[in-house]
Amino acid sequence: MTPPATALPVEAPHAFLGVARSFTDKLWRDRLDARGAAKALAIVQRHQLPELLARVLAGRGVDIDAVSDFLDPTIRKLLPDPFTVTEMEAAAKRIADAAVRGETVAIFGDYDVDGATSAALLAWHLRHCGLDPLIHIPDRIFEGYGPNTEAVRALAAKGATLLVTVDCGTTSIEPLAEAKRLGMSVVVIDHHQSGIDLPEVDALVNPNRPDDLSGLGHLAAVGLVLVTLVAVNRELRQRGFWSGEMPEPDLLGMLHHVALGTVADVAPLIGLNRAFVAKGLIAMRRRDHVGHTALMDVARLNGPPEAWHLGFMLGPRINAGGRIGRADLGVRLLLEGDTTEAARIAAELDRLNGERRVIEQAAEAQAEAEALASIGLEDKLGVIVTASEGWHPGVVGLVASRLKEKFARPAFAIALEPGGIGTGSGRSIAGVDLGKAVRQAVVDGILLKGGGHAMAAGVTLRKEKLAEFRAYLESTLARDVAEARHVNELYIDGAVSARAVTTELATTLNRAGPFGSGNPDVVLALPAHQLVYADEVGQAHLRLRFKSGDGAIVNGIAFRSVGQKLGNALVANRGQQLHVAGSLSVDRYQGAERVQFRVLDVALPDQGPSLIR
Repeated sequence: MTPPATALPVEAPHAFLGVARSFTDKLWRDRLDARGAAKALAIVQRHQLPELLARVLAGRGVDIDAVSDFLDPTIRKLLPDPFTVTEMEAAAKRIADAAVRGETVAIFGDYDVDGATSAALLAWHLRHCGLDPLIHIPDRIFEGYGPNTEAVRALAAKGATLLVTVDCGTTSIEPLAEAKRLGMSVVVIDHHQSGIDLPEVDALVNPNRPDDLSGLGHLAAVGLVLVTLVAVNRELRQRGFWSGEMPEPDLLGMLHHVALGTVADVAPLIGLNRAFVAKGLIAMRRRDHVGHTALMDVARLNGPPEAWHLGFMLGPRINAGGRIGRADLGVRLLLEGDTTEAARIAAELDRLNGERRVIEQAAEAQAEAEALASIGLEDKLGVIVTASEGWHPGVVGLVASRLKEKFARPAFAIALEPGGIGTGSGRSIAGVDLGKAVRQAVVDGILLKGGGHAMAAGVTLRKEKLAEFRAYLESTLARDVAEARHVNELYIDGAVSARAVTTELATTLNRAGPFGSGNPDVVLALPAHQLVYADEVGQAHLRLRFKSGDGAIVNGIAFRSVGQKLGNALVANRGQQLHVAGSLSVDRYQGAERVQFRVLDVALPDQGPSLIR
């Protein structure tokens, strides 16, 4: 008789280096199981690659026959026929019509990086076609997200006959109906999740609409704009539009925009997105685009840009215009051809980003205090909801992200306005669908507006509904949060010693990049290395040095760790031997290169046998 499943023995998960519980309460796991290790060996033998790189590829599910294409992703191989996207043909024909007829086209974009790069890419193409498009980026505070009736009317009054929305529009039923009433054609190019009701427009290009089977739902809006323009180019080619005087524009030459928007919007770096970002980074390294070069200079990026630079250095500066400054500054910079003016706009964005940082830090401190009071010593609550008058609506998403990171659970930050209306943002953890919960809260009448996706959502509600919203989230998501937080694991790709941590190793591992959402950075472990130096630097970072048994030294950095579990553990264990987990980065200063270990976690060696979790 076969015993019930619950009676079968439970195998303890293998703890990498025996770390069943680190200082940040994580279980370290080898990213490869036995089957994955066998695949890594096969990759080494077939492709003659270094063992550690082969382990990285196997750990990301790369098949043996797909290794070459993964290491050199090409757009031509990965780009499908654009017409596989629902209503793409109609969109391409209508935009081509506008080019042939010399129409006035209005572009309505979102105020974030994806929206700015989408609007800039489309405007560049239309200008190449001889048009002078109108561009409208809504004010985050006064207009909110997406098309609004007043802006639509203003664009119609300026003579626009075609309205193209980018990174927005899927849920804007009434404003786009007004555009149609005013005689405008409407094309929507968007990637956000849609409801059952769709706006009545000439074409709605969105791979996340229910009836789309293209499989391109992972694209950011800017990537979808590029795919649309491939279709427009083909349509205009068939019409004989391109000539010696009007040559066909080189879309692949504008991958700077696509890379920046894709990374900043945290789109998964898989498939076509990986190719977009890999080739876009190459384009950015040429420093031949005025706007991007000005942005890199003002961010003091003195080496070749990598994907994380786009997400943490360049993207936030473009975003700063939409958060607390003029919403169109980012688009203006990306379309600017004069180096002096581009430098001026970039400097303004850099100033606004510094101002944003100060505003964010003040709100973050207040939100953390509120969250700590709510959670209490019992570590209760599945979801954190903080709210306050005086918070700037442009930073609530960033505050929610910090709360999510610090407390390892979904979090909302809501700015309450004098009229009793609150606007806020939420950020989630893997395994908890925030967007679905928010959309249901709108249906149930708890929220005035709300939407998003699994990992992020935006909400608008009345102040008196705050308590009900908290209770709703707790009852709806508590079980999912508990399950998600129970499995707190850090996956390790391999172990190395300090002597092996070189720029050559970093270069080898970067062949598996670009890294980011959907293609996680390589995580390595330094076994039993002595922490010989730890000191605070910059904004709550720790500068570190670790020494291996043979005396080799590796420099490290633990970002934003001061006052957190990681930072406290490092400071308390100066001089001690530690298992260290982190990723490699190449630090470039005054023309010299040195490798640096970005510390993610630490643990005490020899903790005994692994525990069943």
